[in-house]
Amino acid sequence: MKRVFLIVLDSVGIGEMPDAANYKDEGSNTLKAAAKSEFFSTPNLEKLGLFHMDGLTDMANSKVVPQATYGRMTEASKGKDTTIGHWEISGIISEKPLPTFPEGFPKELLEEFEKRTGRKVICNKPYSGTEVIKDYGKEHVETGALIVYTSADSVFQIAAHESIVPIEELYRYCEIAREICHGATGVGRVIARPFEGEYPDYRRTAKRHDYSLQPPRDTMLNQLKEAGYSVLAVGKINDIFAGSGVTEMVYTKNNAEGIEETLKYQKKEFEGLCFINLVDFDMVYGHRNDVDGYAKALSYFDEQLPRFLESMQEEDILMITADHGCDPSTPSTDHSREYTPLIVYGNQIKGNTNLGTRKTFADIGSTILEYFNVPSRIQGDSFLEECMKK
Repeated sequence: MKRVFLIVLDSVGIGEMPDAANYKDEGSNTLKAAAKSEFFSTPNLEKLGLFHMDGLTDMANSKVVPQATYGRMTEASKGKDTTIGHWEISGIISEKPLPTFPEGFPKELLEEFEKRTGRKVICNKPYSGTEVIKDYGKEHVETGALIVYTSADSVFQIAAHESIVPIEELYRYCEIAREICHGATGVGRVIARPFEGEYPDYRRTAKRHDYSLQPPRDTMLNQLKEAGYSVLAVGKINDIFAGSGVTEMVYTKNNAEGIEETLKYQKKEFEGLCFINLVDFDMVYGHRNDVDGYAKALSYFDEQLPRFLESMQEEDILMITADHGCDPSTPSTDHSREYTPLIVYGNQIKGNTNLGTRKTFADIGSTILEYFNVPSRIQGDSFLEECMKK
């Protein structure tokens, strides 16, 4: 029974790409930033080959012989956000970045949104998610107006206190926003950002929900589903693909829950792909410039990794990668344009094999399709032959 477990460590970039200056990300290296913390410890990832990748060899212990195939992935798409990164992993290279709104959303769009929801809008600026509820939360609670804000990413975010806007109502407002955000305003994601608490100590809750654009064409997920394979989505994977190509899904609140749900799927009988996003690196630590928190999160993942490795079946393949960077040590709190890591491990996978620097994340999707003998209609070149034992 063939199974692939594809884990995306959200935002764990491994160094600036050649075009990083175009994104104002010169010098970014998320992994090396976290590695400077006293709380950073990743011996299990090191054994698999993490520090033997291009650009990281100065961190490698020469006595460690990698047990996995490893490589460095280049983002070929224009952009550095979650949606474009995951779409590329699954075989879509985006020639144009999704629209962003550094000056806020157009007046006409917000007027339509206010008309459809019956609520006024406040803020309409790029903002930190934790800061925006500090600065606008009191006004929202007093007036019932919705806090609409964006970031450097292609997002339309709606923050509301759960006692003022019940969660299902907030989700309905997001569905309205998703419906009217199209064409020139077709953001990658509309995001519900509920919060709770009393002024000035507001805090976001774990009931975030993302509403993504439908992928513009078929991905690896669609092809696997069409071929009769299971496509299991853990975390925000289902949201990122707007459910397209997913056969079963489970939402998670944090990395710990994501890891546990993955371990549950590992014990189930299925044939196909289990696609996992672990979001805390990005959402909780990267965007908040918390180097120590980022390091602790990576160390926690590393501690839990043996639980998965020990239970892998004969034909299981584990792939670990990322979708972009989010260097917590730079002045910016936004995503960073970085290479991403790739680790491929399993009983049938060669150890100590370097794939070098790949041209696109889409090579991952093509490789998975080839493993399941599904003729590829997506972009990217398979590296299956390079990493499989003869």
